[in-house]
Amino acid sequence: QVQLAESGGGVVQPGGSLTLSCAASGRTVRRSAMGWFRQTPGKEREFVAHIRGVNDYTYYSDSVKGRFTISRDITKNTLILQMVNLKPEDTAVYYCAASDHIILSAIYTARSYKDWGQGTQVTVSK
Repeated sequence: QVQLAESGGGVVQPGGSLTLSCAASGRTVRRSAMGWFRQTPGKEREFVAHIRGVNDYTYYSDSVKGRFTISRDITKNTLILQMVNLKPEDTAVYYCAASDHIILSAIYTARSYKDWGQGTQVTVSK
């Protein structure tokens, strides 16, 4: 049984930084197509970042490009999202997601991912 567990959320001031982690069990992070999504009340889950399972290429939404970095810690079987220069509009519940393989055109769509974590709240506020 696959389990994904996010951690690292919290409250931070604008311009601050946070690092989210997603610990995986029942799935090898190294070979998986993995991503981060976020969601605010009343809105659909929004793509944030993706790392390919086949070659480690990374992809980001325009709203976070240059500020967020997705990576894997293979030794801990964990997915990481480093976030800097946070803005109030980054406030959301952040979800980790994974699947065995996702074609490139589908990585931006939540339904392409098989496994999901429970989410961690990130709040950016003065």
